[in-house]
Amino acid sequence: MNILMVMTSHDQLGDTGKKTGLWLEEFAAPYYTFKQAGAQLTLASPLGGQPPLDPKSDAPDSQTESTKRFKADPQAQAALAATVKLADVKAGDFDAVFYPGGHGPLWDLAEDQASISLIETMIAAGKPVAAVCHAPGVLRRVKGADGEPLVNGKKVTGFTNTEEDAVGLTKIVPFLVEDMLKENGGIYSKLGDWQPYAITDGLLITGQNPASSEVAAQALLKLLVS
Repeated sequence: MNILMVMTSHDQLGDTGKKTGLWLEEFAAPYYTFKQAGAQLTLASPLGGQPPLDPKSDAPDSQTESTKRFKADPQAQAALAATVKLADVKAGDFDAVFYPGGHGPLWDLAEDQASISLIETMIAAGKPVAAVCHAPGVLRRVKGADGEPLVNGKKVTGFTNTEEDAVGLTKIVPFLVEDMLKENGGIYSKLGDWQPYAITDGLLITGQNPASSEVAAQALLKLLVS
């Protein structure tokens, strides 16, 4: 079972001068869920190397059991620091792909041709794709075999407008995940803000927020072993 995890390389929060990037929990929780299931993991990002971490995801009030485990795990830290370049990745080498969020993907992965092509190729080959929190934003330009947006007619979720408003970034982000999914024809649903929630529709798995990372990873494993 070979799973590819794709992280952002983008570290600027618009023109605010503040930093963003990968949300640590959304990497750590799936990473350990997949490892426990015996999966072989490959980590990738557009630029390769160390993906930028959103500093807020590293703050004391954002820590979870998974992030604490990561901080005490030199092997996992070394793996994250050495991501391969996304453009060098071949979809045929993997059984599934998982996209952790953080605000970074809204700027780079949402428009990254290598990422768009990867997702389209995986889906066409009958392989599952999962994205959590802001990472469903990577589906923005992805088309299905019919030429329509991949999410068109599919049950999806992702970071909600009210969650974005709560973190004060509604006017900073290039687009709102909830609005984009709806505009592309997605059948969007959500639970209360910050509640764990993931949806599987065919080969596509989406999770609402950081708390949804583990359940989205478990949903991906369920598809792989079914």
